[in-house]
Amino acid sequence: MNIKKVLFYMIISALAFTLMNVSVKQLQHYSVYQIVFFRGFGSFLLTMAILKRLKISIMGNNKKLLVLRAVIGTSSMTLFFMSLRYLSAGTAVSLRYLAPIFSAIFAIFFLKEKIKPVQWLFFIISFIGVLILKGLDTHLHNTGLALIIGAAVLSGLVYIIISKIGKRDHPIVIVNYFMFTATVFGGLLMLPYWETPTGIDWLFLSTLGVFGFIGQLYMTKAFQIASNNLVAPFKYLEVLFTGLIGFMWLGEVYTLWSFAGILLIIIGLVMNVAYKARDKRYTI
Repeated sequence: MNIKKVLFYMIISALAFTLMNVSVKQLQHYSVYQIVFFRGFGSFLLTMAILKRLKISIMGNNKKLLVLRAVIGTSSMTLFFMSLRYLSAGTAVSLRYLAPIFSAIFAIFFLKEKIKPVQWLFFIISFIGVLILKGLDTHLHNTGLALIIGAAVLSGLVYIIISKIGKRDHPIVIVNYFMFTATVFGGLLMLPYWETPTGIDWLFLSTLGVFGFIGQLYMTKAFQIASNNLVAPFKYLEVLFTGLIGFMWLGEVYTLWSFAGILLIIIGLVMNVAYKARDKRYTI
């Protein structure tokens, strides 16, 4: 397994998700369910077209796991979009990617992976970063914190499910299940809150599916070729990209405590990646 390939996949994924996050931040005057619908529907059209072109069955092989991944992924995405109404994009993304900690715990029970004591130290460093954000950053909203922690727990489960599916299903099939579920879920729940988009909002809504599809596809490909605990921390590239764009474009405010907390979160998980990379089973 080549770490360079994993890093390449995750950089593409992080950039795509960052652009999607920026678009969502511009659409806060719409119902979160309407945003989920457009996010799901745009990607669903792309996945269906690709599956048809490749002549791959949309049903897949691991139907139960595919459905479970889709339901949990849709729930996590919805909570994340909700949290963006209360938190800056960089902070929300940073907190959501506490998911590797939850994923590591789940991996012990569901994947029988062994987590060494030093890796738990790295996770504790990241958790201290969260405590700094919560206790010392007065801009952190309690409702937003609850929503994003829920999203992180569910994201951790998603990583486990994708790892269990492995290479037995094509990554486009996995994403297709997810996007179909998001489209139906968002489509039904948005009806009472529908607001017809105007002007540039159509552009932001239409890009949700495209950027989301690219991000989801390459994230899935990375999880399919490497261990859960190696890939998950690379998601923190999105924290860096989103924070920079939020600061330069969206005018978001980050305190020194914000930076300190986010930095500790990233350091803890990057150290875990570096530790895993030293293992002779991985190639550079």
